[in-house]
Amino acid sequence: MRSALEALAALPSSRLIRASSLYRTAPIGYVAQPDFVNAAALIETTLAPRELLAELRAIEDRHGRVRSFQNAPRTLDLDLLLYDDFTIDEPELSVPHPRVHERAFALAPIVEIEPECIIPGRGSAREWLARCADQKIERFQGTRTPGRQR
Repeated sequence: MRSALEALAALPSSRLIRASSLYRTAPIGYVAQPDFVNAAALIETTLAPRELLAELRAIEDRHGRVRSFQNAPRTLDLDLLLYDDFTIDEPELSVPHPRVHERAFALAPIVEIEPECIIPGRGSAREWLARCADQKIERFQGTRTPGRQR
């Protein structure tokens, strides 16, 4: 995860502003795999959404990501959850991510780094996180990630 955050910080025409703590959650979908480690990063970029997605996939590939089946175990999964207040609905790219508002593992890190975050078409990320209170998420204590501001 830290290597992936360092790769995000090195993206062309981009700057890593903040990165969240690390969070542990149970897998969703295909559950016969280890728990996931999740985080969120706030990036300032001049890359267009599709260019950014291509860069994220390249980082996944460099980290050994294999797409064998949906929700398969993976070394790294980088999602473009939000891009300013854009709404994009294309076969390869949906922004905001279609389920970001339903998943504590995405919302908790987002709210940590951007407490007033608004999900376009949905509203406050903090309010959606409160609706996900039944989803178990554990913040790793004492974790520091690149670009993290106090």
